[in-house]
Amino acid sequence: MAEGYEVVWPLGKSVSESVPLADRSQSLAGKTVCEVWDQIFRGDEMFAVLREELPRKFPGIKFVEYSQFGNTTGRQERQVVAALPEKVKQHKCDAVISGVGA
Repeated sequence: MAEGYEVVWPLGKSVSESVPLADRSQSLAGKTVCEVWDQIFRGDEMFAVLREELPRKFPGIKFVEYSQFGNTTGRQERQVVAALPEKVKQHKCDAVISGVGA
């Protein structure tokens, strides 16, 4: 006698609604770019490279370094993430690079 198996989808049901993405800037020239990092893997090195290289392609670009926003993981994660929208406005960010450094 052959056994039967019920087929199930390995992913859970989606419980969040999709939100539209913000319009992308055509250029970062003259824009303020804010860095957000979870302080886990080499982000300090990667952001340093971006701060050095991006101005070559986008004159007048400005950066607000990740130290202004706090660690997005760890004990204060909820508070740091909750404060991000206001801090982004405060620093007049035109764009955000959120990275883990990998």
